[in-house]
Amino acid sequence: MFLKLKKEVPRTYEQICLEKLRELGIATASQWARAMGYETHNALAKVIKRIIEEYPQDLIVVYNRKPRKYRAA
Repeated sequence: MFLKLKKEVPRTYEQICLEKLRELGIATASQWARAMGYETHNALAKVIKRIIEEYPQDLIVVYNRKPRKYRAA
């Protein structure tokens, strides 16, 4: 008789950014930032560092020289 309610887990901004990167495929920080609605690549610089620290398994650095290319795992 009781309905089990599904709890929604709030997403972090890092997870939202990773979802956008999954849509893009392989992208540079500039392309990724433009897709998120920013004008410069520096807008995501701290977010990318946090993703590398907190979710290293979810972000793959495809090309490690500048301009770096990223892909979501």
